[in-house]
Parts: sequence; C-alpha cells; structure tokens
Amino acid sequence: MAKTSELYNSVVVSTRIRLARNFADYPFPNHLKDVKAAREIVKLVAAGLSHTETFDLFYMNSISDEKAAFLKERNLISQDLLGHRSIAAALVSRDESISVMINEEDHIREQYFMRGFDLRAVYERIVGIDEIISECIPFAYDDALGYLTACPTNLGTGLRASAMLFLPALTRRNLMRRIIPELTRKGLVVRGAFGEGSGTEGELCQISNEVTLGISEDEILEVVEQMVKTIVEFELRERERMLAEEEIALTDRILRAYGTLTNCMRIDLKEFMVKMADVKLGVALGILGGDIPALDDLIVDMRPANINRLNGSLLNQAEQDVYRAEYAGKALRGMELLTTKERNALQARSEHC
Repeated sequence: MAKTSELYNSVVVSTRIRLARNFADYPFPNHLKDVKAAREIVKLVAAGLSHTETFDLFYMNSISDEKAAFLKERNLISQDLLGHRSIAAALVSRDESISVMINEEDHIREQYFMRGFDLRAVYERIVGIDEIISECIPFAYDDALGYLTACPTNLGTGLRASAMLFLPALTRRNLMRRIIPELTRKGLVVRGAFGEGSGTEGELCQISNEVTLGISEDEILEVVEQMVKTIVEFELRERERMLAEEEIALTDRILRAYGTLTNCMRIDLKEFMVKMADVKLGVALGILGGDIPALDDLIVDMRPANINRLNGSLLNQAEQDVYRAEYAGKALRGMELLTTKERNALQARSEHC
C-alpha cells in the first residue's frame, strides 16, 4: 500500500497562491497610458526582487509570439498580460516556481507554484515576495475594502489559493456533478488547467477560492485546504472501486495507452493528453511503475511552443505530431514504466500467440 503522501501526490499535481495588488501612486493598468510610468513600475519591482533570487525579466512587447506561447504553456504568464503588451512585463524565477506579472489587469499578479499540496508553505513564500514589493512601492489599500483591485472579485485579500488536481476516477464516473454544488456553497470554483475560461484536459482541474472580500487569508486557506482533502479522498476511494469493478478493462486501456505512446509514429496533443492520463492512472494504481511528476513534466514539454523550444526551430502541427511521438516514446521507454508483473504478463501473451 502506498504511503498517504504518495497517494495524495497522485491526485494533487501542484499548489499555487496568487496575490493581486495595485500601487497607490499610479493609475490602474487599464488607465495607465504613460508607457514611461509603466516602465518605472517594472524597474522598481525588478530592483526590489533582485536581492532575493535570480529572476529573468521579460517585456511583453520585446518577446516573440513563440516565446510568449512558451511562457503561457508553462502557466508563467496569462493571456490578459499579453493583452497589455505595450506596458506589461513578467519576472520569472530560474526554477519557474515564482512568476510576477506586471501591469496585467492589476499592477502586480504574484504567483508561487509548488509540486504536491502544501498551501501554508506556498502562502508563506509568496507573502515574503509580497512584503519585498510593498517596500518598493506602497500598495493601494482601504481600511474597509482591503487591497484595491481592478476587478471587484479580487477586493479584500486579493488572494487566490488553488490546487491542480488529477481526477480520472471522478471524471470518468461522472461524479464531479456531486462536488460542484458543495464547492459553490463554500465560495470555491472549478476551472480548467489554464484557469478561467479554459477547458479541462488530461482529466485535470483547478480548485480555487472565488471569494476574497470579507474573509481572511487564513480562512481562505482553511476552506480550500479542507475541500481539496475531501476531493482527494473521494477520488482515491473511486479509484479503488474502479479497479475492483473494472480491473481487466482498465488494465487493458492503460496498457494500450502505453503501447500507443511508445510505438506510434505521430500523435496530436489531444490524443496525447488522453493517453497520458491513462498512463498516469496506471502509475497511480500500481499497474505501471514510474514517477508521476516526471510524467507531468513530459506533458508540459509536449505542448506546441515547448516542442519548438526543444527542437530549436519552429515546426508546423504535422511536424510537431511526429516530434511528440518520437520524443515522448523515447522518454516513456526510458522511464521503465512496465512493472515486472506486467512485463512478464505481456511476455507470456506474446509467447502464447
């Protein structure tokens, strides 16, 4: 039986805390017409954070569309940031755990990401970044409303606490409909892997708070933490039921997915995501061996802009499909995902045939 932490990490892909902030002495980005003032904000924030760790600074009007797509695929910038290219920038830590978007909808969108599930640790880290920035430029704050933001839904704490969850059992058994009303009642929301407006793919979804006003940071962390734990436990129970009730069919589907990914000549992103979800579930259930975080890294690497970066030049979609098949197949074979049991079973079937 896997350890509790390993079971949780087979469901929770990552934890993220995001803080929305604006500066008292500057117009909000939607009214920030002075490019010089916008650059001044960027320079002040960059200078303040330069004493913490190494950040790469990206001006949105200076990077290529391909670079922008690469950063977006890795959840380091948003589409809204690209909508303010003339004034927007992003600071990204070398390990990509911290992203500070500047002059998006708000002056600052600070994000900290961590594998697994630990809201408190992530919150403490981003608060440290927040305090450094506040020492550089005073935040816009009201005693009654809290932090002032461009959108009323971010007023108050300006805090979004979220967890990215891998929920194949709940998705395939159509059980998310039972969870969503309870999430709504508690002021939480379910979104796709790329946040608001994005669809679900690879059986991934993001659980986060929707309410930021009239509730403290600690209360937000508590309600998200408790609901995520409830969903994780629900998912784990359903995985056990699914394996008990559908073991042969489930194992067949997982091995077919592995066989396709390690032997195909080309594969588009949509099919790749479906097959990788099966392989990840196989690892989570012990049908396959391997390491789920390594599979998650491979999924990110196989998105279009990331493929172009790995290849070193731009590929069209057909070429990307061929590259994805070759690269992912080699990577998966190198992970030795087949357990001794499955390898022996496949060998026995081959000899029988």
